[in-house]
Amino acid sequence: MSDPNRTQAMSADPNRTRMGGAPVLDANRTLMGSAPSLNATQLVKPTQCPVCKTFNPAGVMFCTDCGLIFDRALPGDAFGAPAVQLPILVDSSGREHSLRVGESIAGREGEVLVNDGRASRRHARLMFENGAVTVEDLGSTNGTTVDGQPLTAGQKATLKSGSKVGFAGSIMTLAMPGEAGGNKTQVFGNRTAAMAAPPRPEKAPATLVGPDKEYPLRPGMNTFGRKPENDVQIAEAAVSGRHGQLEVLPDGVFLTDLGSSNGTFVNGAKLGANLRTQVRPDDVVRIANFEFKLRLANA
Repeated sequence: MSDPNRTQAMSADPNRTRMGGAPVLDANRTLMGSAPSLNATQLVKPTQCPVCKTFNPAGVMFCTDCGLIFDRALPGDAFGAPAVQLPILVDSSGREHSLRVGESIAGREGEVLVNDGRASRRHARLMFENGAVTVEDLGSTNGTTVDGQPLTAGQKATLKSGSKVGFAGSIMTLAMPGEAGGNKTQVFGNRTAAMAAPPRPEKAPATLVGPDKEYPLRPGMNTFGRKPENDVQIAEAAVSGRHGQLEVLPDGVFLTDLGSSNGTFVNGAKLGANLRTQVRPDDVVRIANFEFKLRLANA
């Protein structure tokens, strides 16, 4: 008689699925982990530009802000990376504009931002290749100068450290990496350290001296008039909004009346509109009803 409390071995049935026992662990066998969960959150670290410190999306080849090409400037590992050296343009306020490798456009809408209403949107092209910097005027309305010398549309000029580039009336000084006043940046992890100071502001090469005030003139073009956007603002009703301009060049200072209402005079003689006239320190310049003299820094 069978006992209900007794465990009976069942006969093998070839058509029946049987569950095997627990797997035997083999110390010499490699076990793969489970697949990652689709709900897991993965952290993607952004790429920080070593020059402008902008955080960029992971995997990009160049900085979305300053245009630095990462694979040309840095190895895969930033630790112990060589110095990243780029030339910079320094404007009159001391603001630095880094030039990217290859092409940089200067203008009101360029990578080198020229915050001057007289500058064109795409004013000039700067190229940094093989350690040299060139500038080319792109047919701008108010012209490009290099150390006071104007460039024609399409003309290229090679710059050197200390060259003064004028975009309309805005003058910027070039500082090459590794030279005095140059920009040398070295990477330490995610931090950027400046290795040299920017060029110091230089003394004005010429000054327009009035009865109550002096107006320093910078190299290149200087406009004067009643409106505040002029380089020299003479806030008097008799002075036109854009009265005239003074060019400070290596070979002298030149005065042009821009069709003002009350005229510009040199030693009592009225200048014709848009006629360029050289002025010297002993000349008396009258702008409408106000007299000025020119003082040169090297005089």
